[in-house]
Amino acid sequence: MNALAGVIFHFIGGFASGSFYVPYKKVKGWSWEAMWILGGLFSWIIVPPIAAWITIPNFPDIIREAGASTLGYTFLFGLLWGIGGLTYGLGVRYLGVSLGSSVILGLSMVFGSLMPAIYYFFNQAPGKQGIDYFFTTNAGLCVMFGLLVCVVGIYLCGRAGMLKERSLSSLSAETKSDFNFGIGIGVAIVSGVLSACFNFGIEAGKPMADVANELWKVTNPGQGEFLYQNNVTYIIILWGGFTTNVLWCLYLLTKNKTFSDYGKASAPFGKNLLLCALGGTTWYLQFFFYGMGESRLGNGASSWILHMAFIILISNAWGVILKEWKGVNKSTYTAIIAGILTIILSICIVGFAKTLE
Repeated sequence: MNALAGVIFHFIGGFASGSFYVPYKKVKGWSWEAMWILGGLFSWIIVPPIAAWITIPNFPDIIREAGASTLGYTFLFGLLWGIGGLTYGLGVRYLGVSLGSSVILGLSMVFGSLMPAIYYFFNQAPGKQGIDYFFTTNAGLCVMFGLLVCVVGIYLCGRAGMLKERSLSSLSAETKSDFNFGIGIGVAIVSGVLSACFNFGIEAGKPMADVANELWKVTNPGQGEFLYQNNVTYIIILWGGFTTNVLWCLYLLTKNKTFSDYGKASAPFGKNLLLCALGGTTWYLQFFFYGMGESRLGNGASSWILHMAFIILISNAWGVILKEWKGVNKSTYTAIIAGILTIILSICIVGFAKTLE
């Protein structure tokens, strides 16, 4: 039952992550930096403490009592992840929802699975697996094989992007206006690698989640693990992410003189604000439900990969709905479908590995 609940929670989180950029695409008359920073205020500053206050009333005390190294490393990985999140928006802008998300999240799945294992190889902890696990056990070898299959899927998605660029003459003007495979794939690689730092940030902030978990168990004995234990950790991670993103967006707003976007008569401020709030809140919900799924499955490779798999599925479904691949030739469709199916296959392989533990 715990495993099934974990899968459902990860699906909801994946749906939120795969859908959050859709409201942003409806914003009219604003530059990317104008809408991104406004939506980010909801994602990183407004919604997380509200969610923590609702689920963990004493969360400020947990943060105050946390060790300096716990807070420092959690914030640091939030900073690095913030760069990944920042470039995620740019990657999706230049590659589209389906292709951009497939490449970025596929890479994030690989690195997010391995980075914590590298850390715990040098800093052993009870119940945590080091990188040697992936080379000395049947389950670990199966996970590594799944990750290699994922890399093949990422390559196929990248090939679809190149084919799409060659067939731009048959695409709509709206799709053609932003698509740039060269810039997009470079940004996507940076984003995919650094986005995995969120999972490492969860590991670094685990002592805070453990405190929330133990406090809950005292008042709720015999009811398993606390579903919302990670909500306190998210606050510190997202402070790091906010720092990175706000500095970059303020730079762009100044450089491009786009502060004036908020006062444009031709831009519907109220509607744009609501769309940014919806996009930002939806974005945060991915981690709200990821934390719930992690509390049932454990914060290991299986949870992170399952989360990434659902995001890839949902984002590509939106890509079809938004007609991002409309007008491309058959070979391009074949490449993107093959890439998606290969990534899904890698998820199945890694999921099977859990049965070998």
